[in-house]
Amino acid sequence: MTSTAGHVGVRRRGAVRAGAIALGLCLVSGCAGSPWQEAGSAAGGGDRTLVFATGRQPDCLDPAVSPADITALIDRNIFDSLIRMTPEGKFEPWLARTWAESPDGRTYTFKLRSGVVFHDGTRLDAAAVKATLDHVVAPATKSQYAAGLISAYRRAEVVDPLTVRVRLRHRSTPFLQALSTAYLGIQSPKAMRERAADLCVRPVGSGPFRFSRWSKNTDIVLHRNDRYDWAADGLAHEGPAHLGSLVIRFITEEAPRFGALTSGQADVIDEVPPAQVKNLDSYKSLRSLRVEAPGAVYALQLNSRTGPLADERVRQALLAAVDVEHLVEAVQFGQIKRAWSPLSPTTFGYDKASEGAWPYDPHKAARLLDRAGWTGRDAQGYRTKGGRRLRLVWPFAAQYQTGQGILAQGLQAEAKKAGIDIDYVGQDTGTFGETIAKRKLDLYGTSFIRAEPDILRFFYASDQTHEEGGGNVFGVANPRLDKALNSAARETDPAERAREYATAQRLLLRHALVMPVYVPTKLVGAADRVRGLSFDAVGFPLFYDVRLQEASR
Repeated sequence: MTSTAGHVGVRRRGAVRAGAIALGLCLVSGCAGSPWQEAGSAAGGGDRTLVFATGRQPDCLDPAVSPADITALIDRNIFDSLIRMTPEGKFEPWLARTWAESPDGRTYTFKLRSGVVFHDGTRLDAAAVKATLDHVVAPATKSQYAAGLISAYRRAEVVDPLTVRVRLRHRSTPFLQALSTAYLGIQSPKAMRERAADLCVRPVGSGPFRFSRWSKNTDIVLHRNDRYDWAADGLAHEGPAHLGSLVIRFITEEAPRFGALTSGQADVIDEVPPAQVKNLDSYKSLRSLRVEAPGAVYALQLNSRTGPLADERVRQALLAAVDVEHLVEAVQFGQIKRAWSPLSPTTFGYDKASEGAWPYDPHKAARLLDRAGWTGRDAQGYRTKGGRRLRLVWPFAAQYQTGQGILAQGLQAEAKKAGIDIDYVGQDTGTFGETIAKRKLDLYGTSFIRAEPDILRFFYASDQTHEEGGGNVFGVANPRLDKALNSAARETDPAERAREYATAQRLLLRHALVMPVYVPTKLVGAADRVRGLSFDAVGFPLFYDVRLQEASR
């Protein structure tokens, strides 16, 4: 076995490092003098309750099941991981004190921290790690994302009570990053064994906060885990969290959520409306923070298998017909950037050469549609072929649609100029799921946060279809793309990995399999009395080091 350098359990405390800057974290008004990196510098906290308001509600709190960002954000407070990934991309000890990788990259051996106790009193051991990983990949779990993160997983073996050996089917360079995510947080084996049916609604981890209650459509309440003494290296303090309680309040509408912050009913909110950022900064007692998230940008996946978009010329025409630059600028009030690549600029492997590679060109769009045979026009000005309108169906789950309506209207208007009819239609979650399963759609809008370019494989590799639990909704099957993505996942040389991911991004754009729209950006608002707020490697707010101090509004 070859030991991974630097993976020893030495405690390194003090101020939170400036690594968050690597993710683009800064005050909207400027990075200098930010109080948000002064973790633990303010007095206060104690048994106080922090209210965090968000626009989204999880469907399930079992991290092995749900793929939702909000699930990971909440579960990060409840579950610990084997290792921690820093914002700079380094791996540090957490529940695993050390780990070692075999020369062929197919075996990892983890030495666990002693004395860790789950919220139900069960002690962490190698069997708990094995049970968690087995739970993730079990067909009965019906994992929608976590299983894909460790698709190379073969089995785990208990070597001794505090040593677990994980066997992979093949080398997987993204494996450690996957283990650092909340989706692979270690769960209580007793809870998984004795009340598996309740894991979605009563999660049991070993994190700094323990689950208390979930009032559907209202809030989730977490209380401090007073026994907590095994925080990951690199954080600002040891021992229990400073806060007594953490309340995650669900406020779906933007205006009331923003009002909760300005009125003092919430201490921190996410998804600050871009139009309100400047207004927020006018309050002396409030601050805004921005984090450009890594992973897959918000983009439209294009159906290359059936319908009008099966013709590559029509897909290329759609990309040329939409003035993405001005649309995103207008809709996001200059607070969020347009995307050029399906990969976020803050993600390793981002292909900077993609910038400017597919400019707005309505004349090119017109030529391509003519060549594809869409030469007729109906009474509304939409293009036709054989008497059939050039119509693209773009469904969305109405329950989870937040803030995309205006963007969709802008895309519809841009496409209409080229004679393309986009039907943006809301559906209930059941109907939407059936629509996806049967591929009865032409466009699918999505983004996914992950601090690893392997997210591209999740969305575009031929073995990552929706049926297999992946994100390849339209069943893209491009051998060259598969080769690039799979080679990158097994490559250890960073430069070679970056080249493979650049190849993948260029193929996706060359064949117009995706229309990147904007770079997901966390716009967070917080009261001045919130001190020690930091962000993890994917841009989720972390509350373990947070203190509350009195401050006048």
